[in-house]
Amino acid sequence: MAAMHRLGREAQRGHPYDPGKGHGFIDSQKRGMEVFRAIPPHAPLVVVEAVWQYSHHIFHGLYSHRGPILTVANWSGEWPGLVGLLNLNASLTKAGVPYSSLWSADFTDDFFLAGLRAWLDGQPVEHDTSHVRPLAGYALPPLAEQLGARLAADLRRDKAILGVFDEGCMGMYNAIIPDELLHPTGIFKERLSQSALYAEMQRTSDAEAADVRAWLDRRGMQFRTGRDPETELTDAQILEQCKMYIAGLRIADDFGCDAIGIQYQQGLKDLTPASDLAEGLFNNVDRPPVRARGNGRVLYENAALPHFNEVDECAGLDALVTNRVWKALGYSPETTLHDLRYGEPYPLDGGEFVWVLEISGAAPPAHFIGGYSGAVSERQPPMYFRLGGGSLKGISKPGEIVWSRVFVDSGALKADIGRARVVELPRAETERRWRITTPQWPIMHAVTYGITRDQMMARHKSNHIQVAYAPDAAAANQALAAKAAMFREMGLEVAVCGTHHGL
Repeated sequence: MAAMHRLGREAQRGHPYDPGKGHGFIDSQKRGMEVFRAIPPHAPLVVVEAVWQYSHHIFHGLYSHRGPILTVANWSGEWPGLVGLLNLNASLTKAGVPYSSLWSADFTDDFFLAGLRAWLDGQPVEHDTSHVRPLAGYALPPLAEQLGARLAADLRRDKAILGVFDEGCMGMYNAIIPDELLHPTGIFKERLSQSALYAEMQRTSDAEAADVRAWLDRRGMQFRTGRDPETELTDAQILEQCKMYIAGLRIADDFGCDAIGIQYQQGLKDLTPASDLAEGLFNNVDRPPVRARGNGRVLYENAALPHFNEVDECAGLDALVTNRVWKALGYSPETTLHDLRYGEPYPLDGGEFVWVLEISGAAPPAHFIGGYSGAVSERQPPMYFRLGGGSLKGISKPGEIVWSRVFVDSGALKADIGRARVVELPRAETERRWRITTPQWPIMHAVTYGITRDQMMARHKSNHIQVAYAPDAAAANQALAAKAAMFREMGLEVAVCGTHHGL
């Protein structure tokens, strides 16, 4: 509001601070509808994101709004408005709602003020997206073309199942793929219930859960436990998480799932500790063995069961494709999504911008420095995880990665794909970045090739980004080409982003 005042304009707040609640947030869809009833439908509207938010609290109003829309976020690790902004922007993109977008640390920089001035003068805010180029403009290596085509044909013929434990986590409209767009790829949803997952947990014995915990202890994983379940991670919470891991594998096997996603944040969070430990274990090839009831068969033996955190179906499709391409190439197939959480320049090779990628769950130990022995489980923050449970935390190892994002735009499935490298920062800098974000979560320090901070923010259609390691840069380029080819053969519109991709 101060920035708008400096530019000679005045802003009217769309809803008041609530002294009874002690905040001014729009904290439910119902409250959002009340707010939008008082907003003129053709007024220029600014949506200010200062923290993570549930997009559906205001999506309905933006969907029907007829005036120009500007979404704005604070650039902060501690208060991740930028994460909420990316989710909201992706939801608006899926819905076909036009909008402009800006971000800033303090709303006084030239980048922000120039964009705000343009928007106030009735112009859309334009960003540089020259790093994005259609795949059609590249000639893929023949072997990558052939592999992608073969894997896509296999998928269409044999089909695959995404096990969805309750759709639509935290109002992430952008994370739901309409069935009519998903089915032509050969992938279909098995709509499962988190209540069934909880019921299967109740059937799982303490002894089985203790075996999983003992396996992790033998691998050197650390659990930072205490005695107060309200604020500390307890052994009882860990055993419940181990039961979820066992139950998830058994249900996935029962329904023939090729990947699963657990919503957790609604409903399950009021019944049991966090799903994050289980999620990270699912995504790892080397993990505690779980046997089927009855015949004792080891489930998904020597294989990862890809898990898409927060039941993000776009990430689920991506993880399934990554798993198949990486295995066909002979690469270790562990993959995960992360939040595009924050970032700052760091003096590596001349002050490069280093992203902080973090997620509460789903990061596999194979991605960490030291593997399981470099992993630690800490109690999740009580604000979000009342019943506790531990994360699967570690520092991602340096190396070459392929990143990607599947999204819905203009009624079509699309995919952006690019290359990056994971760097190892001094431990003190890693700890600082953890402190200003979420110190309980796994972290990845990533440098995107040929893409600036503002280019990434302008284009990326999600708060989530999918990542997978390759043995070296040449192998990563090969994997990117094969994955892009498979996406294209599945019917997705593919764009290659940035540089260092070898095409």
